[in-house]
Amino acid sequence: MKTIDTCGQKLYSPLIPAVKAMCEATPGEKLEIIMNDTAAFNDLKEYLAEQQIGFREIYDGEQMTVQFTKK
Repeated sequence: MKTIDTCGQKLYSPLIPAVKAMCEATPGEKLEIIMNDTAAFNDLKEYLAEQQIGFREIYDGEQMTVQFTKK
């Protein structure tokens, strides 16, 4: 599983490294994206749902993680 940790991202949206990792992943590859930006996390979940990609949400304090497999 490839892990992308966007916590502490201040120069640009945490969605940028998340989307970059999704684009670079091969079909069937498992991804884990860790965020601490609630708005970006919700946007990512909405995108995955629109693409009909099942995902798992994990909440640990202020840190949020989504795990999924690229189609």
